[in-house]
Amino acid sequence: VKQINSTKLVSVFPGVKVSVSSRNVKVEGPRGKLTKSFSHIDCDVRMVSKGKKILLEMWFGNSLKRSSLNTVASIIENMMVGVTKGYRFKMRFAYAHFPIKINFPTEDENGKKIKEGSNIEIRNFLGEFFVRRIRMRPGVHCYRSEDAKDEIVLEGNDLAFVSQTAADIHQSCLVKNKDIRKFLDGIYVSESGPMEA
Repeated sequence: VKQINSTKLVSVFPGVKVSVSSRNVKVEGPRGKLTKSFSHIDCDVRMVSKGKKILLEMWFGNSLKRSSLNTVASIIENMMVGVTKGYRFKMRFAYAHFPIKINFPTEDENGKKIKEGSNIEIRNFLGEFFVRRIRMRPGVHCYRSEDAKDEIVLEGNDLAFVSQTAADIHQSCLVKNKDIRKFLDGIYVSESGPMEA
């Protein structure tokens, strides 16, 4: 059944400035700014209540289309959390015999200077000589944890980029051609969520 009009209101966090222009949402806060385009979703996005709320409105949407309103609302809220608190993912190394070694190079494969923490090299996974190199997504910084042994920390403002980087690292260390119930080696996300502001 198509509903004539569906709406969803998102409150703007204090200390955050949001601007909307033709379904491009720009969020600015103390930690920086994020921009997302919702041009692929058939809904109106506009500011109401003197810039204190964002109105998402859809006309003649079936239940599948209407569910995307909640998705857009969640993404905008995650952007506001990102520019106020930021996101942190912690990843632990699991190994039975061969210790996983990591380092953060300051030069890429071509010898070009890069920022420390923007690339990660994983060595000695299951005793392999192959070096796994993962590039951080834009705005994501990675460093070795000081609290725990065999732990790395990913930080950034954009939840999609931080979580995708964690997935890239996890999927680079998957055990092939062995029983994964026995061979539990890998790098796993142990903690995730917004940083404590």
